[in-house]
Amino acid sequence: MLGIAWRLKMRFRWLGKESLFRGWRGPIMGAIGGIPVDRSNPAGVVDALVSRIRNGDVFGLLVTPEGTRAGAAYWKSGFYRIAREAGLPVTLGYVDRTTMTTGLGPTLPLTGDIRADMDAIRAFYADKSGMRPDLRVEPRLREEDDPRSDASG
Repeated sequence: MLGIAWRLKMRFRWLGKESLFRGWRGPIMGAIGGIPVDRSNPAGVVDALVSRIRNGDVFGLLVTPEGTRAGAAYWKSGFYRIAREAGLPVTLGYVDRTTMTTGLGPTLPLTGDIRADMDAIRAFYADKSGMRPDLRVEPRLREEDDPRSDASG
């Protein structure tokens, strides 16, 4: 997705685990738009990004789903919470190993109906296969299955 953003000359930021920003790599990662994520405080990341957006910082935010290195049962809901709290739509991107294509899909305004929003996301990704199909995770948020959770912001 970083390659697509560079190719389209988009002004973007991306989220990466905090360890990527240690030592000599830190300044490089920051210079190419990286924002370190403290996994012990994911809500802090959402709050900080929403604050930046509300204060007028303009950028595209690239967020990759779970399943890039090891399978998981759910996608993390940060992308959903950021978009809802900032009042922004989500543009879906993909790398499809089957067709050997990459690109951007539809831009979806999130309604706050998590299940309906995720149904639209699942429909888009239904025929896509990432670089590691064996690690594919169905686009599903924990909040869809646990009504006590809240990703809507």
